[in-house]
Amino acid sequence: MRTRLKVCCISSRSEASLAIEVGASAIGLVSAMPSGPGVIPDTLITELAALAPVGVAAVLLTSLGTADALIEQQRRCRADVLQLCEVVPPNELRRLRDALPGVRLIHVVHVAGEASIAEAEAVAPLVDALLLDTGTRAGAVRELGGTGRTHDWSVSARIAASIDRPTFIAGGLHAGNVAEAIATVRPYGVDVCGGVRTAGNLDRERLQAFTAAIDAAGGLS
Repeated sequence: MRTRLKVCCISSRSEASLAIEVGASAIGLVSAMPSGPGVIPDTLITELAALAPVGVAAVLLTSLGTADALIEQQRRCRADVLQLCEVVPPNELRRLRDALPGVRLIHVVHVAGEASIAEAEAVAPLVDALLLDTGTRAGAVRELGGTGRTHDWSVSARIAASIDRPTFIAGGLHAGNVAEAIATVRPYGVDVCGGVRTAGNLDRERLQAFTAAIDAAGGLS
């Protein structure tokens, strides 16, 4: 299966257009987070989500953890996909699914050892896909994504092999390591933010180098 590309932390019309131009199948729009890059107001998320053409998903990254709050945010922002960066309990996921039947759900799993495998296997039946990332929900400042750090891809590979849902891999990816990540994990898609930016801005040359590395590892679709 050909590897999909999600370009995250999109912050302007020009960044959205560039990501789509180079072949992204999804753009990530980051709402309020306890830490990390790329946060934009919900008003701008609504504007950018409306720009995504057919075949390109507008993904709303959210740190909200209850069905009521998530439903309200999605209906305001009109994103195609909710990326759930906080742990959302099973009963809340079921309520969310019932209320938003046309909206796809991606749940983030922070890969940090054997416990991550059990977490992924438990949540997978309740969502449409998993995103395997580097971060932590513990500590004074929670890191729900955008850390710029890689994790143990061999654990991610075990997760991808053990569930029947598509998996995305994220965390510290760049043109120099994405082919190895794809070869190790065999994910449905890869998710990149800092690895294709210069001084915080989406960089055409770095993004093209990243997509070329994906092509070499199996291609974009």
